[in-house]
Parts: sequence; C-alpha cells; structure tokens
Amino acid sequence: MNQLSGRILCVEDDPETAELIAEELIERGFEVSIAHDGEQGFAAILRETPDLVLCDVSMPVMTGFELLEKISALAPRFADMPFVFLTALAQRDAELRGRRLGADDYVTKPVDFDILESIIETRLARVARTRPGQPDVHLSQREIDTLAWSARGKTSGEIATILGLSKRTVDFHIDNARQKLGVATRIEAVVKATSAGIIKP
Repeated sequence: MNQLSGRILCVEDDPETAELIAEELIERGFEVSIAHDGEQGFAAILRETPDLVLCDVSMPVMTGFELLEKISALAPRFADMPFVFLTALAQRDAELRGRRLGADDYVTKPVDFDILESIIETRLARVARTRPGQPDVHLSQREIDTLAWSARGKTSGEIATILGLSKRTVDFHIDNARQKLGVATRIEAVVKATSAGIIKP
C-alpha cells in the first residue's frame, strides 16, 4: 500500500486497458479517474487538476504528445503536475520526443504495476512539501545510489549490473537504507528518501 495517496488521471483510449490500470491503482490506494482521448483528458485536467497524469501516446482526436503540448502551453499553471507516458510504443524516438516535451517518465506496456507504483510514489513525493522535523538520516553513497536507481524503476538485478555489484549486495544496501529510514518496504524507502531530498529521481 502506498504512503502518498494521490489523485491520478488515466488518459487511455482502450476501455479495457483503462479499467485494468484504474482497478490496479485503486487497489494500491490511489484515487483514479479515466479519460478516453486527449480532449477528454485536457478537459479533466482543467476541471480536476489531478496530482499526476498517466497518458497513452497513440489516441484518437488528440494524441498524448498533443495533450502534453497543450498543458505545457498553460505554464506555470500545471508545472508541478507530473506527466507519465504509458504506452505500447517502445521506440527510442518516441520516448525522446516525450521527454523533450516535458514528460517525467515513459513506461511501456505491458505494465509492471510494482514499478509503476514506485514511479508514481516517487513523482508525488518529489512535488510534495518536505515535512518539517524529519529525522537527520545519514546514508552511505552505495545506499543512496541503490535507492536512486530503485526510484527509476530498476530491479535489484538491473541495479547490480549498472553498479557492478552482486544482486545480494544491492539488496543488502537497500535493506540497510530501509532500516535507517525506519520504513518497511523498498518503495517506502524511495518515497521517504526522495521527500527528504536524499535522492533525486
């Protein structure tokens, strides 16, 4: 269960996919509304001002890219609202275009909901105000590195390859960080470390 509940807008033209995403995220403690094309999504953003937007790229009426361009044109009104592309398009050019337009993340289908939850938590924590009176936590550089890569949705195996460590060592560092931060799960450690400014996703 996530520690930072938030209002998520899912903009997805396929009804079954939209319902699957909504049901999964609702089970994980988020409030989710759905729009089925870019125009509906834009209207919902103006009406609801969600905490985060999950948006498909290829949609009728208005694409995800066009929707992000319209939102960006209203800056700074929605400057703090994370925008995550959720799409079957895995082409590098499409991802680069999305990031250049200002997307915060780019997740390909089929969706790994544990990773998606981690990304959502991290993005919500990044825009949340840091709570006053947080304890002064000192993490080692390895603990910071492993948490930072976890915040980007990487698994222990992937982090091990990136940092040149064994998977067991990666898990050891993350577990140490989790205990120092006083939380029960890896996702909670990522959220707390991000909220405290220890890591930057």
